[in-house]
Amino acid sequence: MANFEQKLNRRNTNSVKWDIKPNELPMWIADMDFQTAPAIIEALRKKVDFGVFGYEEPGDDYFDAVANWYQTEHHAHLENEWQIFCTGVVPAISSIVRSSSNVGDTVLVQEPVYNIFYNSIENNGRHVLSNDLVYDETNHRYHIDFEDLAAKLAEPLTTLMILCNPHNPVGKVWSRDELTKIATLCQKNHVTLLSDEIHGDLVFGEPHYTPVFSLPENLRNNTITCVSPSKTFNVAAMHAATVIVPEPHLRASVSRGLNNEELGEPNFAALPGTIAAYTQGADWLHELKAKLTENRDEVAKFVRDQLPQIRLVSENATYLLWFDVRDLTDDAQKLTDFLRQETGLILSTGNDYRGDGHDFIRMNIACPTAQLQDALARLKQGITAFKG
Repeated sequence: MANFEQKLNRRNTNSVKWDIKPNELPMWIADMDFQTAPAIIEALRKKVDFGVFGYEEPGDDYFDAVANWYQTEHHAHLENEWQIFCTGVVPAISSIVRSSSNVGDTVLVQEPVYNIFYNSIENNGRHVLSNDLVYDETNHRYHIDFEDLAAKLAEPLTTLMILCNPHNPVGKVWSRDELTKIATLCQKNHVTLLSDEIHGDLVFGEPHYTPVFSLPENLRNNTITCVSPSKTFNVAAMHAATVIVPEPHLRASVSRGLNNEELGEPNFAALPGTIAAYTQGADWLHELKAKLTENRDEVAKFVRDQLPQIRLVSENATYLLWFDVRDLTDDAQKLTDFLRQETGLILSTGNDYRGDGHDFIRMNIACPTAQLQDALARLKQGITAFKG
């Protein structure tokens, strides 16, 4: 049994999340405050004890582990030859922007969306075009405007679409029907579909997570899917990801870009850690999802009963909760700054994600119960003071 109530002191451990003032509580970046699966720790311990850390490359044991995981956990078939090792999803996305589009091209995203997408696009001389997600203020849910998506994919300079599945920050996984519509429109307009699926293992209930590479062959051949154990097992510093490209010519182009930029060489932890995660980590993940479900339920009840000024918007994916705060402010940055100053609670401002993000804040709930309750108490205290 995993211990998800263990309090870990992560200060002074080079943690981006915990390099803060003594009275502050970080609940922002997508980094869980849980130890990773014991099987991963044991695999890395064996690697360190062996004591030889020369050049490495992934073999069949790595690719088998990834393929078997997606077959077992998500009923999605994956061929080993479709896979390319990469040192991370974000480096892969930036490389693919360079290899699958040209300077001056337009890359389509769906705002509000993971803010690093903008860096990968704009820092490489491409332009962002958004098919904004439509927010239903009555039901507090998002949906895709497919008419707008079709029009923007048809624009001559649009050559690449970056999809977030499940979507960060709105906490929504796209259904198979929605993914089929997206992929069909991309194919029709000769736009390559790149799907970031780093949160794919963290989906609760229906619709279930559907990997883009599991779509029918005529659609998946125009797609690139990026996956990683990073969010699932809290191993971001392991720097391991897999880029899945079913179509051989597109795969060759992606592989050439990744290898030209030296993004295909694993560090000493990446291969044993990933193999252990995907071959021995399923039970741990299922326990984690039960804990995250408890935390989600606790937050939902607290907000419903004690914080009627905000609305929980997230549906059924990720451990990052998205809150509508438009009844408090039209600038989420002001609210998150105030919360940090007044209570020490650090949340993500929705402004970073563009679109209508200025009306939202994001909270990471992957933590022990005591920490979550501390955060909720601070949130209530801060919002009460902000209103006053």
